[in-house]
Amino acid sequence: MKYDDQMKNRMKRIEGQVRGLLKMMEEEKECRDVVTQMSAVRSAIDRSAALVVSTNLEQCIREEKEDGETSEDLIKEAVNLLVKSR
Repeated sequence: MKYDDQMKNRMKRIEGQVRGLLKMMEEEKECRDVVTQMSAVRSAIDRSAALVVSTNLEQCIREEKEDGETSEDLIKEAVNLLVKSR
């Protein structure tokens, strides 16, 4: 599967958030601020995972249907991936 530049940039922003989080911890920032930043990172990752699944679901369905799997099975698998990521 190919990932476009927009998705790669999204991941780079998350990487920057994590670096900022580590800096906050090194500077012994307040617990509330650190946890808020952690929540922001988690939310960004969750949104990215959902975007990957939704963007590629149609392509996966087409490819797997040729291999004999049903669309229903693939959709269930996609939903399970998203649920497990939480």
